Amino acid sequence: MNGQAALRLAVPRLRDAGIADATRDARVLLAFALGVASDRLTLHLPDELDNLAWDRFDAALNAREQRQPVSQITGQRLFWGQSFLVTPDVLDPRPETEGLVAAALERPFVRILDLGTGSGCVLLSCLSGMQVATGLGVDVSQAALLVAHANAERLNLAARSQFAVSDWCKQVSGRFDLIVSNPPYIAATEMASLSPEVRNWEPHLALTPGGDGLDAYRAIAVQAPARLMSGGRIMVEIGPTQAASVAQLFTAQGLVQIEVRRDFDGRDRVVMAVKPD
Repeated sequence: MNGQAALRLAVPRLRDAGIADATRDARVLLAFALGVASDRLTLHLPDELDNLAWDRFDAALNAREQRQPVSQITGQRLFWGQSFLVTPDVLDPRPETEGLVAAALERPFVRILDLGTGSGCVLLSCLSGMQVATGLGVDVSQAALLVAHANAERLNLAARSQFAVSDWCKQVSGRFDLIVSNPPYIAATEMASLSPEVRNWEPHLALTPGGDGLDAYRAIAVQAPARLMSGGRIMVEIGPTQAASVAQLFTAQGLVQIEVRRDFDGRDRVVMAVKPD
């Protein structure tokens, strides 16, 4: 069986499992099974699949039928133009989060703190774009920190990045001129409405703090100003209905120049603030 025939069998399987973009996912998984880049797959479709490639493809399809995310099956996800390792211990990097990186890179910084770093995608993308900067990524999950460290090694950024266990800022010392975070913000009542890929496969600790979804912002608003230099910036990703609440939390702690940025769908996505001089 060649690659084209394998795709013809795979696409209906994924459609029957409720996969919205079955053709795209089948192509990505076939490229993974063949060990070729996705954008080079068409060149390999006439090739015959050996037993090893077919077994890998069939196992990947089985996993996708169980609604495991493609990034977890292939073990990687493209974010900010770079490939990041992904496991079930970290959130799947999302395109919306690139807006946080873009905002961070609008002004120079020399020392960055990433709260709830997960895969390290935000911290490492920021460091990639700011060649003189160094950074610290913290998380309560040891397993997530192992993934982040592996990504730093993979991207040749280990010399400029550190990772440590911390409950937000509690175990962090020193001052930073930029603090970023994509914390858990999904309310408890919203969890049931998430897709199976998210609800059943991504770490709930990184998705929701429970309750109204704002507990992480409450902690960050109280703790982060002490870790900011005067004039330093803080910016957090938010859910699309949380801008006003998060802005109020920041204002109550004396932060100024509050600004809300929208994502490419026009939804509120990032709240930014500055520590006054």
